[in-house]
Amino acid sequence: SSRGSILSLSPPLPPSVELSAIMTDTRLTLDVYLGGAAALPLVWGYDPDHLRGIKYLRLSSEDEPGLDAALDVLPHMTGLHSLAIRHRFYDSRGDPLPGLLTSLPDSTSNLSHLKHVDLSFNQLTFMPSCLLQLPALSMLLLCHNHISALPPDLGQLSSLNYLSLMGNKLVSLPPSVGQLKALQRLDVSNNVLQQLPDEIGFLGELVKLELSRNKLKWLPESMGSLVSLRELVIYSNEFRVIPKCLNELPLLTMDVRDNPLGKPPTPPPLPPHPKLPKLHLRFNKHFFVSSAGCHVFLPGGAELMFPPGCLMTTTKLMWGEKRPNRKWVWLEEHDILLSRPLELRPHGVTFLKPVEVCVPYHRTKRGEVVLRTFDGQTWSTLPTELRRGSEEHCCYPGGRPARLACSSVSHFSWFMAVSRPVRDTWSVTPAGALLVSSSNPGIKLHFPPDSTAQTRTITLQVLQVSEFEVQALCGDLQARVSPLLCLSQTPTSQFLQPVKVQIPLPPGITHEADVSQLHVLHGDPAAQTWTDITSQVSLYVTHLYAIFYITHFSYWLWYTTQRCVSGVVRKVYQRLKQFKVQFLVLQRKSDPAQVLLQCLPANKMEGRVQSLSEQYDGPHPSDLCDLLEGEQFFAGFEKGLDIVTRPDCVEGRLCFVFYSSLKNVKEVYICSAQGQKGPVRGQVSFYRGEIPSNLPEEVAKKRKGLDTQWLATLPLRLPLNLGDPESGYLTEANLLSISLQIGRDWRVIGINLGMSYEVLDRIDNLGALVLDMLFHWARGQRNAGPGSVSRLVAAMTESGRRDLAEEIEDIVSLGRRKYTESLKRVGLEA
Repeated sequence: SSRGSILSLSPPLPPSVELSAIMTDTRLTLDVYLGGAAALPLVWGYDPDHLRGIKYLRLSSEDEPGLDAALDVLPHMTGLHSLAIRHRFYDSRGDPLPGLLTSLPDSTSNLSHLKHVDLSFNQLTFMPSCLLQLPALSMLLLCHNHISALPPDLGQLSSLNYLSLMGNKLVSLPPSVGQLKALQRLDVSNNVLQQLPDEIGFLGELVKLELSRNKLKWLPESMGSLVSLRELVIYSNEFRVIPKCLNELPLLTMDVRDNPLGKPPTPPPLPPHPKLPKLHLRFNKHFFVSSAGCHVFLPGGAELMFPPGCLMTTTKLMWGEKRPNRKWVWLEEHDILLSRPLELRPHGVTFLKPVEVCVPYHRTKRGEVVLRTFDGQTWSTLPTELRRGSEEHCCYPGGRPARLACSSVSHFSWFMAVSRPVRDTWSVTPAGALLVSSSNPGIKLHFPPDSTAQTRTITLQVLQVSEFEVQALCGDLQARVSPLLCLSQTPTSQFLQPVKVQIPLPPGITHEADVSQLHVLHGDPAAQTWTDITSQVSLYVTHLYAIFYITHFSYWLWYTTQRCVSGVVRKVYQRLKQFKVQFLVLQRKSDPAQVLLQCLPANKMEGRVQSLSEQYDGPHPSDLCDLLEGEQFFAGFEKGLDIVTRPDCVEGRLCFVFYSSLKNVKEVYICSAQGQKGPVRGQVSFYRGEIPSNLPEEVAKKRKGLDTQWLATLPLRLPLNLGDPESGYLTEANLLSISLQIGRDWRVIGINLGMSYEVLDRIDNLGALVLDMLFHWARGQRNAGPGSVSRLVAAMTESGRRDLAEEIEDIVSLGRRKYTESLKRVGLEA
C-alpha cells in the first residue's frame, strides 16, 4: 500500500497477537509487543468496520516498516479520540528507548474527533502541521523529541488546554502562543529557552507553567496578568531577580531553586595564584610543608594542595592508606565505597587557610560521589567537587589522570570517597513549595500552604528497582515497579496538610490500567517492615504519573501485581543492598608460582579478565554470588597445597572484605604441602566469613555455619617450584632465564648435577635441550629434601660456570630479602 490508500486482504493475524488481547469495543493497544504497529493493517483487513469505531489507539514506534504501514491506515480511523505513538520499551537503566517516528501523514487532519495526542520519545524535529488542523485537540504531548522551533500559527489550537514540550531543543516560543486561550498547563522544561514572548501574559486560563532547566535570565512583566496561575516552576535557570508583579499574584507558588538570585553578575576571573612548589612522594610516611605551601602528589593518585600561609612554620606531616574494614569505614544504606581510607596526620592539626584534599576514586554509574571524613568519633560528609587529577600525575593506563573527589578542610583526619544515591535537600516554609527530584524530574512533592508551622528540611533520594528481580521474587510476570523514594525530614512530626507525591508510572503501565492492581507501600527502615497503605492515600493515575497524598515520611515503593505481599517488597529492598561478584584465580605467565586471587563486581569482570590475559593464565571466573557491602570471606587452599610465603595467611586461609568498587587483590606464592609426594593438582575455595547484622532472609536461609557456606571452588595447577625456605626458591621463570645462558655446557652441568648418561641421552634434541635437562632434574628434586638450590650452585661452579652460580645466588638472596621485608611489614618479624 502507498500512504493515503488501503489494500484490504483480510490476512490472518500473527499467532503471537490474539485479537481479544489487543482490542476491546473502543480500544486498540499495539504497543505491548515489539513490532506491534505492524499488526494494524492486518487488523484493518480483518475487521475494518470495527476499526473505524475505535476511539483509543496506542502504537509502538520502534519498527520503521511496521510503523509506516500503520500510518497508512491511521487517517481512515475517523472515530479516534486518543492517539499515542511512542516506544514503550526501556533500556537496561530503565530509561525509555527513542522511537522512530519523524512525521505524520497530512491526512491525519481528517481525524476531527481527536482530543488527546502523545508522540513523546520519538525523532520529531518539528511539530507536524496536520496537528494544527485538529479542532477538538485538547491535550498534546511532544516530550523528548528534537523540536527546535514551533510553527508561527500555533494559536490555531483553540481547544488546547495541556501542552508538553519538555526535553526538546526550543530556543524561543512564537508570539502566537498567547492565542491559546484555553491553555491551562504548559510544560517547556528541559529546553534551551533564552527568553519568553510578552504575549505569554495573554494566557488567562493558565494554571501551571513549567520552565525549569532552561537558559532564562528574566521573565516578561506581562506575566503579572496571569491571575489564574497557581504553580510556576523556574528552577535551574539564570534568574538573578524575580519580577515584582509575580509576588502580587495571591495564589501563586514558585520553585526557584538553583538560580543565582540576588547575586551580582559573575566577576571576571582573578589572576592565577603563583605556582606552588610540587612534591612527588614515594611510599614513605612523612613529608615537610613550609609557610610557602606546596602541591603534594601521593602514590596512587591522591593530591594535597597547601596554600601559602596555611602554616606558620615548617611542619612534618604524615600520610597512609589502610585496608577498608569496619573500624575505618562507615557506610549508610545503599552507599558504595570508592576508595581506600586515606589517613593524614597528625590528627587535628589546624591550618590557618583551608587545605584541599583530593582522594582518587573508581568510576561509578550509580548516584553521586562525596568525600567523607572521620574526626575520631563520627563520620561526616564534606562539600565535594569532582575533577580530574594533574596531567603529570597520571595513574590510569594510557596516561589518563585519576578521577578525584576534592574538598577543603581545616584539619587532618581520615578521608574516603563514597558513592550514594543523589540527595536533594530543600527547606520548606509555611508558605508551601513544589520540590522536584534532580535525578528524576518526574518525581515531585507539592507542599500546600500551611502544611507546616515551621521551616522544615526535606531530603529525597531515589533508587531504581529492577522489575525483572521483582518478577522473579514474586513469581508474577505481570509485576511492574516504580522507583523507590527514600524521604526524610527534620523535625519528624506529621504535616498539618497532606503532601502531594507524584511518581512516574512503572514501565508498561498506562492511565488505562486497572487501579485495583496498583499498590502504595510504606516502609519502616528501622523495623524493615512494609505496609500496604493504598486505601489511605487517595491514589489516582494520570497519563504518565501516579499521584497520592501523605502526611508523614519514610520509604515508599509502589508497584502493580496480582499478588501484593509485603515479604516480597522486603526482599526487593534487601536485594538493592547486595552486589553480585565473581572470583578469579590466575597464575602469572612469567612466574607461575605467583598466584593472583581477585574478587570483583560482576559488571567489571569481563574487562578485568581481558586486561590480565597478557600477564596471567588461569581458569574462568566463578559463578555469580550475592555479597553484602563489607562482608568478610576467605580463600582456603586444599588438596595438598600450602601458602608458604604470606605471613598474613592463617592456616592456609586468606581473608578478604568485599567492597563493591574496590579491587580485592592478593598475590601469593604456593607449593605442595609438607610431606606431599608426587605431582599435585589442588584447588582454592572461597568461604563466607563474619556476616553483617540484619542479614536478608534469602541469604540467611542458605547459611548453616561459619565456614560451611562456600561460595566457589576453582581449580589450581601447582607449578614447578624448586627449593625450600631455608636455601631459597627458584621458579620456572628463573630456570628458563638460566637455561638461556648455558649453551654447550649443558651435558657437563647435567653430569655434575648427578644425572646419568642414559637419562641425558634420552633428552630429545629438539632445540630445548638445556631447559629439558634442568626441568628433568628439578622434577626429580621434589622429594630429595632441602638443599636443591645449593646443589645447583655447586654444579655450576664445578662446570666452570661461576657466572651462573653467582646469578642463582643473587636470585635466592633477593627472594629471602623480600620475604624478610614482608614479615616486617605486617609486624611478624619476631
